[in-house]
Amino acid sequence: MASLLGQAPATLALLVANVLVSLYALSNPQVIDRLSFRPQRVQREGEWYRLISGGFVHAGMAHLAFNMITLYFFGPLLEAGFRGFEGLGPVAFLVLYFGSELAAHALTTAVHGNDPHYAAVGASGAVSGVLFGFCLFGPFTRLYVFFAIPMPAIVFAVLYVVGSIWAMRQSGRRGAAGGGIAHEAHLGGAVGGLLLTILLEPGAVGVFLRQIGL
Repeated sequence: MASLLGQAPATLALLVANVLVSLYALSNPQVIDRLSFRPQRVQREGEWYRLISGGFVHAGMAHLAFNMITLYFFGPLLEAGFRGFEGLGPVAFLVLYFGSELAAHALTTAVHGNDPHYAAVGASGAVSGVLFGFCLFGPFTRLYVFFAIPMPAIVFAVLYVVGSIWAMRQSGRRGAAGGGIAHEAHLGGAVGGLLLTILLEPGAVGVFLRQIGL
């Protein structure tokens, strides 16, 4: 994996940026407040930078580690999947990564846009897009959920979407934020990642269909 990461400059740059910005923010709480994604601030104050900056700060070391481990394993594989761009694979990967983050924030805004106190941090939406984009190239690649439970990527993807929708509904009924987990960001990023992968590399659809036997 280390050698593959060396051939994935976009993934490597994102890993380094996420770690450096998050570590700095964790030691300076005011930075988290300044960079977090706040739908009301974006809409009313025009602080558009929060659409991107919110994805580079995390709530804690465990949050950072989980997102970065997922990006480390799947980012290089997906970046390599964009080989039809003749050297522009890293650019295509960055478009997918940030496009997925914007899709995540769009759904989050649709759900929490009227809440002046709502704030979100973390690369979960972007990383979800990477994970789901990868599923088009390797649907039967074995994942290890919680680092222990083996599961094909396509099964994990279906369960991920169903679980996110269920959690969103439960959160709405309770009037709570789902235990602090931004399920909307996960779901929005996942859908964005799938659509952007298809737009960037239409051949991914054929790869997916062949692997599932169609």
